Amino acid sequence: MAKPDTRAELQEILHAQVEPTRAEAGCLNYDFHVDAKDPCVFVFYENWTTLQDLDAHLTKPHLKPLFDRQGELLARPVEIRHLEMLSDKAG
Repeated sequence: MAKPDTRAELQEILHAQVEPTRAEAGCLNYDFHVDAKDPCVFVFYENWTTLQDLDAHLTKPHLKPLFDRQGELLARPVEIRHLEMLSDKAG
């Protein structure tokens, strides 16, 4: 969740993560969303081939601008939820 006064800057930093992340090994999808009711809430919905691919992603240099400025840009810490799909894949 962005601080209201850093929302636009955070959105730019987060949007810049999309293309390099989609090019990473193991990235199945990496989609950037904003909450329809709260423009300070950003969500990445992402799927990785393995947990190791996700762990590798979290060490990539293109994430450094976000990680280095979390305290300045975020109203609260990043929350990562690991989900397990219960339905069959679409398509």
